[in-house]
Amino acid sequence: MAEILKGAPVAAALNEKLQAGVKTLEANGVKPALAIVRVGEKPDDISYERTAQKRCAAVGVEARSVTLPEDCGQERLIETLRGLNSDRSVHGVLLFRPLPKYMDDDAVRNALAPEKDIDGITDASLAGVFAGIKRGYPPCTAQACMEILDFYGIDPKGKRAVVIGRSLVVGKPAAMMLLSRHATVTVCHTRTADMPSACRNAEILVVSAGRPAIIGREYLSPGQTVIDVGINVLDDGSLCGDVNFADAAEITAAVTPVPGGVGTVTTSVLLAHVVDAAGPRG
Repeated sequence: MAEILKGAPVAAALNEKLQAGVKTLEANGVKPALAIVRVGEKPDDISYERTAQKRCAAVGVEARSVTLPEDCGQERLIETLRGLNSDRSVHGVLLFRPLPKYMDDDAVRNALAPEKDIDGITDASLAGVFAGIKRGYPPCTAQACMEILDFYGIDPKGKRAVVIGRSLVVGKPAAMMLLSRHATVTVCHTRTADMPSACRNAEILVVSAGRPAIIGREYLSPGQTVIDVGINVLDDGSLCGDVNFADAAEITAAVTPVPGGVGTVTTSVLLAHVVDAAGPRG
């Protein structure tokens, strides 16, 4: 039976460090602050905003909501981001996406200063991940995968790692972060030939496929660590990952659950970026 790599203890450890970091900042007259920028009234965005506000309050980070109407116009949103760039009392900005279809996503997200881009959405932040330099911050979900590996003592060094998915949100940055930790990395995608064989050869398998329980026993092998990034809502309202959890629990050495795995850690990583940005480099 695989070890279940729960996210809650990882988040708790991160939050403990965050609380200590906030106290140090406050002792030096700095109150770390996150601006949450939302366009429109999407229920999912509103729900996540409330969750983020609660998590901010729990560790002592100030959360400021900046809400614009759906028809606000692209230029107004860009000017809002530029205003937050110049506001020294704001240390991080979370911009909810996808944006309304009439907006140019590239133009909007790149209006955000990389030093305040705490979710790794700008080209400059992503370039920092790919170049291995500290410019901006990596995408939070990709870093959450690394935080889980570190917490449970799973060192990527010298290991064969396979990442399923090549998005700029998870797949590509996760691959680069594993590579920077001296793993040998293969990225699989929809056009990969004989993907099950490639995955069975992995010692660390990071899955961001976007389809419920698509990764079953033919992709898995004994001794693996499986990080399931996927979160899918089924017809009955329940949640599942991209990995068939029953198969992974039976075959592999360790697997993250869904829910209760990577997603549990992601918000703590976001807040860690805000606290870091409020420090001497911010």
